[in-house]
Amino acid sequence: MKNLFNIKDQVVVITGGTGVLGRAIAAHLAEEGAKVVILGRKAEVGNAIVNEIKQNGGEAMFLTTDVMNREALEQNLADILSAYGKVDALLNAAGGNMPGATIAPTGTFFDLKVEEFQRVLELNLVGTVLPTQVFLKPMVEQKKGAIVNFSSMAAFRPLTRVCGYAAAKAGISNYTAYMATEVAKKFGEGIRINAIAPGFFLTEQNRSLLTNPDGSYTERGQDVIRQTPFGRMGKAEELCGTIQYLISEASSFVTGTVAIVDGGFNAFAM
Repeated sequence: MKNLFNIKDQVVVITGGTGVLGRAIAAHLAEEGAKVVILGRKAEVGNAIVNEIKQNGGEAMFLTTDVMNREALEQNLADILSAYGKVDALLNAAGGNMPGATIAPTGTFFDLKVEEFQRVLELNLVGTVLPTQVFLKPMVEQKKGAIVNFSSMAAFRPLTRVCGYAAAKAGISNYTAYMATEVAKKFGEGIRINAIAPGFFLTEQNRSLLTNPDGSYTERGQDVIRQTPFGRMGKAEELCGTIQYLISEASSFVTGTVAIVDGGFNAFAM
């Protein structure tokens, strides 16, 4: 019987692949037989991830990039096509936040730094649009491919503090639905565009916001746990199954959706 979840020999490009979540996803996809291309700014970290994958028998490569720089992305594409000849899937995992784009509990909306708000919008939203423009091209030529954008709980719920990040991620969810229609109508049903919305996972960016140095939860971390029916944070590897589903034939009739992986956070009412 055909394995609908088979991704063996797929070439999967991951922007922001050096982060906690990207690293776990890359390792899993390589374990499943995909050829993983990690794009990021931290060469030392990226190469360490690639070495680890290769030591475990997987295939991977790291390329330095800037998701806001078309020339860098075009060079990445040329290098990938030279190495593997195709791109089957793109995971737009690059993103982040900045202090000035948030509003502290003791602050007000008037403390928001519009320049940093704009940079957060650009990094998360434009930093998804640009890589899509570049890596969609080979998918159009081969009439087949899958793109997975990274949304967030902040796109569904008006979480306090993260003003810029929430606006950007809400944009990602809307853009995903728009692009699913745009691509299918003009390039055919072989190319699917979906998003994943992780709940709360500890990463380099949010660790100090959610946990104290001794590992206990901060007040905000406790708020998250209280509103998560599973009563815990997610583990990075718990995103892998959903990602594999979205880039495999198992989701061949799925496009324009946002898959939530959050331990019930978004379903919790009171």
